[in-house]
Amino acid sequence: MVNKSASVSIPVVAALVGRRIDAPTEPERFPLTRTTSVRQALGNLLRNEAIDVLVCSAACGADLIALDLAIASGVRCRIVLPYSATRFRESSVIDRPGDWGPLYDRIIAAVDAVGDLLVLNESADDTAAFFHVNETIIREARALAEPNQPLAIIVWDGIAHGDDDATAQFHKLATDAGFIERTVSTC
Repeated sequence: MVNKSASVSIPVVAALVGRRIDAPTEPERFPLTRTTSVRQALGNLLRNEAIDVLVCSAACGADLIALDLAIASGVRCRIVLPYSATRFRESSVIDRPGDWGPLYDRIIAAVDAVGDLLVLNESADDTAAFFHVNETIIREARALAEPNQPLAIIVWDGIAHGDDDATAQFHKLATDAGFIERTVSTC
């Protein structure tokens, strides 16, 4: 008798949240000059952890860097947006230094084509919408990893910056959910 469960592979799933590229007037959290080193660290992490599925949003900075690396490596990507891809592109992608628009467009098209783009249809562009995205990322990663515990990859400066810090909120959610945590520094 063949044990069919022995041949079933359970994917290694990672939920990722991280800093966006700094706006010119913001304090330094993820300067554009650090994209190469963050890209290298994320590439190593995705390879070393043998990630099969990446769940995250698609903002400029950590999200798009990780998604670009994952797609190039054949990793399945599930993207969670608070509202339409067009509106998100305007508010969270092309509003910061760097040429993030074309990369975002390519990634959204690829992920949408395979049915892995989840749009929450939040009405407001506020902290609550992004907190809801984080909660959904946690829920999606947990479901995709079942029965294993997913990884939480937090790409940040390691400092919570107030009650509206979505990266810090994700860190707390992942810790509370018992995710295996990995951190990539943006500074």
